[in-house]
Amino acid sequence: MKHNVYFGGKVQSLGVDDGGTRKTVGVISPGRYEFGTGAAERMHVVAGTLYAKLPGESDFRPYLQGTKFDVPANSSFEVEARADVAYLCEYFD
Repeated sequence: MKHNVYFGGKVQSLGVDDGGTRKTVGVISPGRYEFGTGAAERMHVVAGTLYAKLPGESDFRPYLQGTKFDVPANSSFEVEARADVAYLCEYFD
């Protein structure tokens, strides 16, 4: 298990590799953040609403609890949390 801390502790996650798909589960404090990807990612919103601007998009779109979005490998995307958000991220190498 690996503890990841980003943006001065405002985004934190715990990661696990089950021998198949790597996954992280984490929390995002209110703010706007930009992430780069190496592998393709699927973000599941577990609690709260996460606003995301995905590659090729010009605006943020809301992703409510229970929804997900995909991010291609070798790209970047922005997220905005207006309140605390919990997420699960799957990585596809």
